[in-house]
Amino acid sequence: MLTGILDGVPAGLHLDRDAIAHQLARRRHGHGRSPRQALEKDDLEIVGGVRFGTTTGAPIAMLLRNAEAARWSDVLAVWPTGMGTTGNDVVKKTVPRPGHADLAGLIKYDLDDVRDVLERASARETAMRVALSTVARALLSACGIEVGSDVIAIADVSGDAVDAIIDVDDVKAASARADASPVRCLDDVLGARMVARIDEAKKSGDTLGGRFVVRASGLPVGLGSHTQWDRRLSAQLSMAVSSIQAIKAVEVGVGVQAGTLPGTRAHDSFVVDASGPHRSTNRAGGLEGGMSTGEELRLVATMKPFSTVPGGLPSFDIVTGLADRGLVERSDVCAVPAAAVVAEAMVCLTLADALLSDLGGDSLSQLQEHLAGRRARAAAMTGHGAAR
Repeated sequence: MLTGILDGVPAGLHLDRDAIAHQLARRRHGHGRSPRQALEKDDLEIVGGVRFGTTTGAPIAMLLRNAEAARWSDVLAVWPTGMGTTGNDVVKKTVPRPGHADLAGLIKYDLDDVRDVLERASARETAMRVALSTVARALLSACGIEVGSDVIAIADVSGDAVDAIIDVDDVKAASARADASPVRCLDDVLGARMVARIDEAKKSGDTLGGRFVVRASGLPVGLGSHTQWDRRLSAQLSMAVSSIQAIKAVEVGVGVQAGTLPGTRAHDSFVVDASGPHRSTNRAGGLEGGMSTGEELRLVATMKPFSTVPGGLPSFDIVTGLADRGLVERSDVCAVPAAAVVAEAMVCLTLADALLSDLGGDSLSQLQEHLAGRRARAAAMTGHGAAR
């Protein structure tokens, strides 16, 4: 069972039960996921902080039960159940998996059973991140901010250029359109090639990674701060997305490509026309100096292939010291589409925290009033609406 507590949510925010279930279902879907996703029903229970579907201002507490819990009641028992040296007869798992937290966790916590590490290190815990983020998403939406994502590469299957990202006019609508694709790709032809690549990897007993983009529209200018390193929104977002299992890189805007461009082409110059001053491009991905610029937020993340492959990767037994194969129970061939949804969740949580830290408000109406003031100041300086 997963538990989560979200504190600091303003009172007066309406939550939609179906919308919460929809977000949890999005995390389970995607071509290349293992059959276990059909078992994980994500039966969420909210046990505090919400009354009649509306937040009260108190901490929001959630429980997410695992449909397979009964299978593991002995293996993962809280109290001793047998007569072994530790009071249990469970066979220990002593072969760490390369690419996972297993070996470092065993050494750090002085453990002798890999299962004590892998259960918490499992990406299953991201289900609670998504659950908690549904509250943050509702808060952002009530403030005119929408978050979405789509997949741009699976392994070596990508567009004409690996950094090619489809521009969208409506972030929410584009993300919904991506959901209709089995790999959450906005390009149907490219998506079909991704599906074929995943099927090929499954037949050969391999796993695949890829890349995805997370977007947010409607952000006010100035979320985050340039005054302290740990208050920079770019740093907070990068940390949040890179905290997801198997994520190896996070880029803001054009990312690494910025290092190949001269200064005259790398930045988002202002142009002035009949509508007033505005930016000609968005290479910065909506972030400058650790703060939001009002342009579309754009993050690109790279996910490695899962290292739990059929047959296991070469490893060793921590007891005997002899060569062995890493533990294999079950694994996805590819979870990039699901990882994009989890990244949305982390972006929602981070943006909601930044919004409340910057503007405050004990109730939703107070926050909205403060936000309107910030947007009015931006509009007065630029001569047009702040969030473009």
